[in-house]
Amino acid sequence: MNQFGTLDTAIIVAMVVIYIVATSWLSIRLRGKTTEQFMVAGRSAPAVVIAILLMSEFIGAKSTIGTSQEAFKVGIAASWSVIAASIGFLLFGLFLAKRLYKSGEFTISGFVAQKYGKTAKLVVSGVMIYALFIVNVGNYVSGAAAISTVLKINLPTAAVITAIVSTIYFAYGGLKSVLYVTILHSGIKILGICILVWVALSMTGGISPMMDAMPQHYFTWNGALSGGTIGAWIIGTAGAIFSTQFIIQAISGARSADDARKSTLIAAALCVPIALALGLLGVAAKFLFPDIKGLYALPIFLQHMHPLLSGIVTVSLVASIFVSVSTVALAIASLIVKDFYVPRYHPTPERELRTTRLISVAVGFVPLIFVLFVPQILALSFFTRALRLTVTVVALMGIYLPFFNSNRGAISGLVLATVATTAWYLLDNPWGIDNMYIALITPAIVMVVEKLIFPGKPTAGADNAQIAPADLQGQPRQQH
Repeated sequence: MNQFGTLDTAIIVAMVVIYIVATSWLSIRLRGKTTEQFMVAGRSAPAVVIAILLMSEFIGAKSTIGTSQEAFKVGIAASWSVIAASIGFLLFGLFLAKRLYKSGEFTISGFVAQKYGKTAKLVVSGVMIYALFIVNVGNYVSGAAAISTVLKINLPTAAVITAIVSTIYFAYGGLKSVLYVTILHSGIKILGICILVWVALSMTGGISPMMDAMPQHYFTWNGALSGGTIGAWIIGTAGAIFSTQFIIQAISGARSADDARKSTLIAAALCVPIALALGLLGVAAKFLFPDIKGLYALPIFLQHMHPLLSGIVTVSLVASIFVSVSTVALAIASLIVKDFYVPRYHPTPERELRTTRLISVAVGFVPLIFVLFVPQILALSFFTRALRLTVTVVALMGIYLPFFNSNRGAISGLVLATVATTAWYLLDNPWGIDNMYIALITPAIVMVVEKLIFPGKPTAGADNAQIAPADLQGQPRQQH
């Protein structure tokens, strides 16, 4: 392995610092000055801008590092972990994007409240905060792995740097600045992935030498993965996209319902080539460096290129980290403010924006406590998607099977599914049954059983009454 000297490291660090300063300045310039701009970018973002943000959210630091890590072990079939996002965005655009946009809500909990009432809203919000918190723990670890490789610092220090910079982005700027700064982040990230693939294939001599020397499964559609695992990835990712808070929040920033749908279809197309590139990098790392830890399957190539190229790739990974952490943390802060703080304290708009930023700072730093306890990244990623899948099942049953409209059944299904999915994950998927399937069937079974036991009218009463679509000030959204 080539080792960077002091000058090389200084060049890379300087490039990262300049990028951070420049994008921080841009984030401040584009910051949201009202709560609506902070939360939904004033509902004025073009479809392509939202599409890039959606793509970057699901192909962030965790998926970038995690997919290559998994490909190191199972082959290029690990690309399914990201191709699943493409399938999910396609289905979301066809069946749910316009409906969610027209609901007037920018939180998944608010949308569920229209079907099941306020108590269900709080339960959904709690489940989503729990899931997204774990998502960001994984984001910090995968991002810190890339930063620590080049900057020669330990993992906890790199994670702290990640937390500080990302928090500055989203806590000060909100969705309005995150949307547009992400365009720059995403361009740099794609450039970095292209450089990595070029360097990797230059070192391997192309794909043919790898196919000749490596076990055949490294280049098959399913690799060392079972069909059940790939199916779980697709189900879980699609389900997560249907219910993830930031996805709802992002499409709510579109100019119209048609633009909201269009953005998801563009995002679906963007995911496929990146998925294949990340899988190929993991396979190349296995071919060239079979004895390294899989976590470093992607970062290892940074040590085998010119410092300037390594600097660009490092900046691209840093950009990916910032997109992932910022969008997830913003979603968590939005749920806390919208579902817990505002209903209790009824703040003025100025106080609400100020408190939102303070809560955002806390949300940005709390995951650091758990950074050293994270297991395999991709498995953690799909566990969080399983948690979000439970919300999707409940929401879709409310939309397409209105007979199951009891808030008692919805709440019971959400709580039991969350507990069961977590326990199944911690038990390492007994009998080879992925926790994704537990998340899929548990809420449906609970809601069916509840309806059989209590076949009468909905139990929600006044609490289950329809909630009028509203914007942040409580007024009906104007249709575009």
